[in-house]
Amino acid sequence: MNPILSNNKNVQDISKLIYEPLITLTADYKAEPALAIEWAKQSDNSYLIKLRENAKWTGGQRFTAEDVRYTIDRLKEISSIYSYNVQYVTGVDIVDDYTVKINLDREIPFFEYQLTFPILSKDYYENEDFVNTEKNTSPIGTGKYKISEVQPSYLILEKNESWWNKQTNLTIEKITVNLYSSIGELYNSFKIGNIDLIATTNDNLQEYIGTIGYSSKELKGREHTFLALNMQNNFLSRQEIRKAISYSIDKENIVSSVCNNNCFTSSFPLDYGNWLGESQEVSSGYNLEQAKQILIDSGWQYTSGSWQKIENYKTQRLAFNLLVKASDEQKVAVAENIKQQLATQGIRLNIVKASNEQYNSSIYSKNYDMALCGMTLSPAPNLSTYLGESNIANYTNEEVTNIMNEVKNTTDEKNLKEKYAKLSEIYKTDIPYISLYNNKYTVAYNSGLVGEITPNWFYQFYGIEGWYK
Repeated sequence: MNPILSNNKNVQDISKLIYEPLITLTADYKAEPALAIEWAKQSDNSYLIKLRENAKWTGGQRFTAEDVRYTIDRLKEISSIYSYNVQYVTGVDIVDDYTVKINLDREIPFFEYQLTFPILSKDYYENEDFVNTEKNTSPIGTGKYKISEVQPSYLILEKNESWWNKQTNLTIEKITVNLYSSIGELYNSFKIGNIDLIATTNDNLQEYIGTIGYSSKELKGREHTFLALNMQNNFLSRQEIRKAISYSIDKENIVSSVCNNNCFTSSFPLDYGNWLGESQEVSSGYNLEQAKQILIDSGWQYTSGSWQKIENYKTQRLAFNLLVKASDEQKVAVAENIKQQLATQGIRLNIVKASNEQYNSSIYSKNYDMALCGMTLSPAPNLSTYLGESNIANYTNEEVTNIMNEVKNTTDEKNLKEKYAKLSEIYKTDIPYISLYNNKYTVAYNSGLVGEITPNWFYQFYGIEGWYK
């Protein structure tokens, strides 16, 4: 149950009831205080963080700056799913018991969003083998609930009476976490009502638990699949051709025929519910006639099943290589689907099925025409991979560069909203990438569980203080 040692997604979900980060996220992925009450960017590579003074560990000890430095030091030493969050941290200076300064080796836009890892108690682990100590079975936290009992087949969490947030009344006194050796046992237990809530990325959940006796919420997950269009390519550097390609791809067809409707179409990297990407339709849409008209207006002619144009006394045709990982069967199928769709429009694709090493090398060196990419999205609204310097599509736009520099140094919410609305508008107009789809994340809950259940992929338990059976 040590959250920085476990790679189990279910443990990570449950652990957020027990342990707290410096900064947490709202249901629309906005940073908000947890064990940190204030944070400020002091320079390009340093942050000053003011800590909560009324937080206590369930053992009764005070939470202090020493615990923050201890946790970060452990994350730097061991292999953890949270090691990524602190990879650029060079050190933690303790200013006083409730103030720390975190130093970085480079500027990281929206670094505060990396401070979402759980904080552990230094005193609890003092003089212990951190990785192998038996204390990892039931470590102490500062969160809403505490571990009160550990058995081979279940854990019991009880309301933490010493939790710092005295304004929030938790109606659920006790949570039983059942442990199963197989997913089949888990689903059967849910079907007969022994479990109130499960979360899964299983594509065929209804086949296992049916459709009766529960409610569910299907959420857009953080696995984002998109096409990168290399601006160094002679034809892809032209906006009209990128638009024609975008208009020619039916994303709903991909989701239904390749993904079996177990994904959500996507049109922008932040449209998974992020407050800076919400309600912004930035897709060019699917419109074959519009695609054809764009090419005609640009001097292309449809001849013998392909688009042709005389340039430099030579007949040019719209034909591209599409890079995809050979080991990713679903993405290979997506590439074949896109090839077929574009072929009916007279745009030819040659699919290059590369080994993982070849694929990564081609992306790194930008040696491709089009690439089918997948990315696990960060909680931070950082678009550097797509629009920043040295982005993977070789995309440059002076206005975008200026906006990207502005947003990384502002905390004004209205200003951020305006700037990101402009970025999404430019993304739609210039089309350096074509967002395709995100995976689907499902939270299913028993009809006897009452309350406002509004999960996202960061946290399942928003509103748990109002839940009851």
